[in-house]
Amino acid sequence: MANEVKVLGAWPSPFVMRPRIALNLKSVEYDFIEETMNPKSELLLKSNPVHKKIPVLLHNDKPVCESNVIVQYIDEAFSSGSSILPSDPYDRAIHRFWAAYVDDKWFPNMMAASRAETPEAKAAAADQLKEGLLLLEEAFVKLSNGKPFFGGDNIGLLDIALGSYLGWVRVSEKMNNAKLIDESTTPSLVAWADKFCAHEAVKGVMPETDKLAEFAKVMMAKRQAAAAST
Repeated sequence: MANEVKVLGAWPSPFVMRPRIALNLKSVEYDFIEETMNPKSELLLKSNPVHKKIPVLLHNDKPVCESNVIVQYIDEAFSSGSSILPSDPYDRAIHRFWAAYVDDKWFPNMMAASRAETPEAKAAAADQLKEGLLLLEEAFVKLSNGKPFFGGDNIGLLDIALGSYLGWVRVSEKMNNAKLIDESTTPSLVAWADKFCAHEAVKGVMPETDKLAEFAKVMMAKRQAAAAST
């Protein structure tokens, strides 16, 4: 049976980037279906009735949901290209641990820093964000073993999990005029980020910073308008 692969998502979403990068790494052709979310399409509601969120991978019309789950599914379903997860069970567990940390702790801290309304709240969130980056710097040194990526010679699960946020990191740096991933404190992550964004599997789906910044301004204006009306 031929592989028919579709990704339901939206271009600004870091979570939608993940399956697209994974499919590119595996050299799998796919159709990208842009979801407006306003209102949510029937295809999305039918494909992900539990969370009603993007991304959704449709593989021969079978839906797979949740970005990191999709990436791991792609790794197992398609044998082409290099493996996205390590072969050793312990190494796989460590990469999954850090991927969960990025989503559950680090990215929420970045969002808190960008949305904080008082100088004190912004400073507290920024400190937590920097602390997290130092932890990720240490993790990179340990996991990469001197290679270009968290996954070694090739992009792996943790590279995709953290790298998908780099567009929003750049937007945050631009809007707040402050470096987050900085040569003086996280030199390994700086070099990693450059290599990740330049990779053939990534550069075609990484949003342009200016375009993403404009999208962020529109979303911020909508949030402020909604808050003012309550």
